[in-house]
Amino acid sequence: MENIKCYIYTRVSTAMQVEGYSLDAQREAIYKYTNAFGYEVVREYTDEGYSGKNVEGRPQFRQMLQDIEDKKDDVKFVLVFKLSRFGRNAADVLTTLQTMQDYGVNLICVKDALDSSQETGKLMITILSGVAEIDRETIRIQTMAGREEKAREGKWNGGYAPYGYDLKEGKLVIAETEAEHVRVIFDKYANTTMGPGVIAEWLENNGYKKTVRKNGKLPHFSPDFVKKVLDNPVYCGRIAYGRRKTEKIDGKRNEYHIVKQKEYPTYQGIHQPIVSTDLWEAAHAKRQQTGGMWIKTHSLDHEHLLSGIVKCPVCGGGMYGNVHRKKKKDGSYYKDYFFYRCKHKIKFDGHDCDYKKQWAEYKIDFAVEEVISELVNTPRFKETISAQIEAHVDTNNLETELESIKKTIKSKETLIAKTNRDITKLDASDSLYEKRCQDLDIRLNALYDDLALYQSKRSEIEQRILNIREEKIKTENIYKFLLYFDNLYSKFTDVEKKVFLKTFIERVDIYPEEQADGRILKSIKFNFPIFFDDKIIKGLSWDNEAHDECVALICRE
Repeated sequence: MENIKCYIYTRVSTAMQVEGYSLDAQREAIYKYTNAFGYEVVREYTDEGYSGKNVEGRPQFRQMLQDIEDKKDDVKFVLVFKLSRFGRNAADVLTTLQTMQDYGVNLICVKDALDSSQETGKLMITILSGVAEIDRETIRIQTMAGREEKAREGKWNGGYAPYGYDLKEGKLVIAETEAEHVRVIFDKYANTTMGPGVIAEWLENNGYKKTVRKNGKLPHFSPDFVKKVLDNPVYCGRIAYGRRKTEKIDGKRNEYHIVKQKEYPTYQGIHQPIVSTDLWEAAHAKRQQTGGMWIKTHSLDHEHLLSGIVKCPVCGGGMYGNVHRKKKKDGSYYKDYFFYRCKHKIKFDGHDCDYKKQWAEYKIDFAVEEVISELVNTPRFKETISAQIEAHVDTNNLETELESIKKTIKSKETLIAKTNRDITKLDASDSLYEKRCQDLDIRLNALYDDLALYQSKRSEIEQRILNIREEKIKTENIYKFLLYFDNLYSKFTDVEKKVFLKTFIERVDIYPEEQADGRILKSIKFNFPIFFDDKIIKGLSWDNEAHDECVALICRE
């Protein structure tokens, strides 16, 4: 008789490298079981250093599930050391187990003596998975309590050392070169009119070299870096606890995000401060006054239409909208002048770009709008676009498959109803009653498994058809607008124009300087294909040196 094929799965988090839970100990126990009961281990999956709080965070576990769904090795069981190694979240455990059983694969927990192919085994898994989740939450609470207690004692409670400090034997020790940068940041911010951006630029231009760290790989000072330094109380000798908290995302299962807290406790640290408490509090008070959201007060209807879409001709990065506010001699507001410029020129984020030209927004905006207007008024444009709008999206194959699956589901539901009726008709006095009842139960369970599988397939195909149709609708809306571009665009608000341009255009490349013939635009790429003169194009170019095979190029006359 052939051995029963199985997978084995082992997992150990960094916090659980203890006797009885180590990977070697888990494998040893599982292999003793397989040898004793005649199981053939086809493949092993191991997640080392991963938590069992959810499925998504365990790559080998997800690979195992994929192999099961692909029927890669025709296995019948997955063996784990304990249920807690399989998962610590009750919903995940039960959902994953149901998925496995849909493909004829059951779970055996060696240490817990659980087998999901047995009714009592599945019941105990349901109960113990809830216990495992409670246990995981208890461990998390205990861990957080331990970290808070370390903070109360003034000790660094985990993670990389902040900029300006080194971590030696778990204690923060001042790193003098970096600490000097921190002192300059606090002094400039608290005692001058400099903001974070100007301070970052000043450091770059005055010979300061930022240290590249594991928790800060950017080789240049940036406004964001300066803000993080100013907001961290560690520099005045305090240890903060709970500045960021992991909170559950509403409406999502097992999905969390990190949320900055407006208020959090701080404790006197045992480390040496880099700046005085008075200096830190002065900087902190200024941050509270100036660190809020900027509120627009002038040119309220104006939007930077192509901000980020226009690309720098030197570094290729996005050029973003800026404003120069003109004032009268008495200081009162007069007029705003808007322009695009490359934000990478100050090297805030590692780019070494020296392109300093500022382009008036109206010039580039008008050039792009003119191109679209010329395009839509080209002979046969309206004809080809109209034909595309009316073109049928071919989902015939998917819809045929969907109808077949629906018929199969209806057939399964009919058989389930019939089997239930057969069970109720059994004669309890029949000597073969238990045998007949058992056979019908097995048939019923198999039918329910099949039904769940086909229902899942139906949902998948319905979603695929919906996605195809939604994509067509989105594309058609752009096409329909293009048909009436000249009439509609001028009536749009800036907000509406920006939404349209961002939806339609992927990028706009420009020349470094205006050309002798007045040209500014080098090329435009669209997000959607345009049907033009019986050709499908995704862009226009006026650059004779362009060789982008992904873009069908049409040169301007």
